[in-house]
Amino acid sequence: MSEESPILNFTVNEPEIGKRLDTFLAEKIEGWSRSRLRRLIDDGDALVNQRAAKASYRLHENDEIEVDLTEVPPAGFEPEDIPLDVVFEDEYLAVINKPARMVVHPGAGVSSGTLANAIAYHFGRRSVVTGELNVGDSTRVGIVHRLDKDTSGLIVVAKNEETHEALSEQFRNREVNKKYVALVHGSTRENSGTIDRPMARDRWHRTKMTVAANGRSALSLWKVRQRFDKFTLVDVEIKTGRTHQIRVHLASINHPVVGDETYNEGRDNTVADVDIKNGIRIIDRFFLHAEFLSFTHPKSGEPMEFKCALPAELTKLLETLE
Repeated sequence: MSEESPILNFTVNEPEIGKRLDTFLAEKIEGWSRSRLRRLIDDGDALVNQRAAKASYRLHENDEIEVDLTEVPPAGFEPEDIPLDVVFEDEYLAVINKPARMVVHPGAGVSSGTLANAIAYHFGRRSVVTGELNVGDSTRVGIVHRLDKDTSGLIVVAKNEETHEALSEQFRNREVNKKYVALVHGSTRENSGTIDRPMARDRWHRTKMTVAANGRSALSLWKVRQRFDKFTLVDVEIKTGRTHQIRVHLASINHPVVGDETYNEGRDNTVADVDIKNGIRIIDRFFLHAEFLSFTHPKSGEPMEFKCALPAELTKLLETLE
């Protein structure tokens, strides 16, 4: 689902003892239906004392509950006049080419300047595609999935709750096709491969993910697009959408994404910061781009396919390596 998901933590107090887990979460998490919360619990995204639990679980005092919000319900955001690269738009949804360094959704420490703020403003104006005035509550933004701050590329956004739910269902059923381009450290031994390694939150660093035997299933397919002296450009298709999945999976096979300091495993990250010949800084992000996105239009039933080229700073880096 998403590349970046917020974590909510709760501690059960005396008045809440004996409540069902799904009832408790429905009271704590605004905007989520009971059925959607049950799906979240069934998918293992709600842990009680670091273990998966059933929706019917009865709470005990001091139970520690952790919820990984893999979806965000349509919510109100302050509109901000921020330029957007709109790839497609109709009255139901929009596909945006998100630049690197833009946060998708307001969260801890970030309250403005996000894609959600930009879309709230854009939805209240005339469509750049049809020229028609957008109607309805323009501040209601339906972020269906996410991309990391430093990941560029395609992201789909719903304009109403019905579209949001229909697209979310396609993501849950793995009917959405997402393909990325990544530059990784080292030369891969094979020309393609499958990474089938479950993932979980890091026990000691809760903002990080890690490969873990007791984690949620995660599947990534990769193949070589181009080889360089000390680096490899790969295409990556993800069959699941765990937080930081591509970055964690590639690091787990000793080929971390260039520029990704979080999952760099201590490797010297010189190519992200230094021109090989002249010592000039090239990019201040990691090399990961959501190049391709396909899904079924929730209203018309038509297949939708979108592709966007690498941004200039990534193309320049490849030219330097060549």
